[in-house]
Amino acid sequence: MRKALSLLSVLVILAMVVSCAPQPAPQEPPAEPQKPAATEAPAATEAPPAQEPAEPEAEEELVFATVVKSIAFNWFKRLEEGVLQFGKDYNVTAFMDGPSQVDSAAQVAMIENLIAQGVDAICNVPYGVPENEPAQKKAMDAGIIVVGHEAATAKEGTLHYDVEAFDNCSYGEEMMKEVVARMGESGKYIQFVGSLTNASHNEWQDCAKAYAEKNYPNLEFIGKYESKEDQEVAYNTMKDILKTHPDIKGVLGSAAGDVVGAGRAIEEAGLQDQIAVVGTSIPSYAGELLKTGAVDLAMAWDPATAGYACNVVAYKVLKGEQIVDGMDLGVPGYEAIKLLLGSNGVPVIYGAAWIKMDANNMDEYPF
Repeated sequence: MRKALSLLSVLVILAMVVSCAPQPAPQEPPAEPQKPAATEAPAATEAPPAQEPAEPEAEEELVFATVVKSIAFNWFKRLEEGVLQFGKDYNVTAFMDGPSQVDSAAQVAMIENLIAQGVDAICNVPYGVPENEPAQKKAMDAGIIVVGHEAATAKEGTLHYDVEAFDNCSYGEEMMKEVVARMGESGKYIQFVGSLTNASHNEWQDCAKAYAEKNYPNLEFIGKYESKEDQEVAYNTMKDILKTHPDIKGVLGSAAGDVVGAGRAIEEAGLQDQIAVVGTSIPSYAGELLKTGAVDLAMAWDPATAGYACNVVAYKVLKGEQIVDGMDLGVPGYEAIKLLLGSNGVPVIYGAAWIKMDANNMDEYPF
């Protein structure tokens, strides 16, 4: 009996140990994936806030720079008025800069600086055309539109276009006709140019001389003199000429101060009634001498419209618009332009914008 009880006790204890041991969880078959019913919407997620359509980015403001021979000249102060008006009318940043004194090296340095600034267009009025060409080409290579004024002889690849107020040869011939009408068809005459490398000045005077040789064989050409765009140089040169050629009868000037310097010397010598003086200038320079007769006639074009037209051409090229013969630039004197290829391959735009001023009508041109 005791053995049977002992065996029973051992069995009970073993049963208790087995029942208390951890058992693995029963494995249930994986649930079938539940597909939503066709009418059931997907689980909702928070929708992103509604986006308004993006506005197109405003066009980056364009920058147009005009570089001139010297900002000290009234001529270019007047030209600046046209540049600034262009900026307002075309909604671009437009400004003018130039050396305080005429200097090609200084102009080149300014163009180099504008290239570094990344301007969109440059209108350049070079003191010396060849000296400015490398910088102009560098600007073009940098993707800048470059348009010249008074640079019709520029080499191909150094300007996109050159803008002239008129055909230069016709202007020079007209100047000769005017001086001959006052000095007669015989006698000695001289010419002034601002620089011997200034394209427009030399074209005017070379055509004037050629016209005289063809039409006035009794005229005697004494020489072409460089004023360096300085009235004092023209004045002192004229004084020297009066000593060596006291019988001089005619003077032609190109830079705006040429006839002023020459006229002063002539007036001081009391010869204003004996010597005819005709050339490019404006009333703010030559007005008093026009009144006294020391300067007979000032020929010019309005610098403001020239500056405006130069920038309009640059704008059209920048916008991909084709420049064509007969085009109206929307600028007085440039309503029906003539487009010709310059002597060195640059396309030249000619207006019909020259004006003539004497003592009787100079008040109509307050610049």
